Amino acid sequence: MKAKTKALAKQSRIYRKLHKFVAVPFVVFMFIMGATGLLLAWKDQLQFKPSTQKSIANNRDLIALDVIKDNAVAYIEKMNLSSEINRIDYRPNKGTAKVRFENHFTELQIDCFSGEIISKKQRTADIIEMIHDGSILDYLFKNQSKPLKLFYSTATSLALILLSFSGFWLWLKPRQIKKIKR
Repeated sequence: MKAKTKALAKQSRIYRKLHKFVAVPFVVFMFIMGATGLLLAWKDQLQFKPSTQKSIANNRDLIALDVIKDNAVAYIEKMNLSSEINRIDYRPNKGTAKVRFENHFTELQIDCFSGEIISKKQRTADIIEMIHDGSILDYLFKNQSKPLKLFYSTATSLALILLSFSGFWLWLKPRQIKKIKR
């Protein structure tokens, strides 16, 4: 019986060392991932995403997507910001188009009937998401293939998996030892 408890205690010490060896270097990454994950879960309630505006003149014909693009580019160039468009989220049933840009976090909402800008907001949720998945580093260093995101996400995910596994054994081994001693 004593040999069995010694073996379990030795295994427990190994898992504790492994747990500490992985947890200490990754504590900052896991905290960032956890905190930003929490913010992303609450992004609607915390209003980190601009709400979709409704069109004011929905009794006319829809304007062409090129007109929406040209109006967005002209507006953003007046603000001395990069006009490279990332995407246009076209919502004809709501009468709006959301225009997001590649090199900054501005979102313009444009009326699909009149072509006028009805909202200009920052997309805070996009910034938080980029911090969460590590792509903020690739964005800052202008990496197109996103190697830093892949490294950050993979390393942190593997660390979390390993910590879950070793944490389970750190929980189980003392219970096994107590059961044997009884």
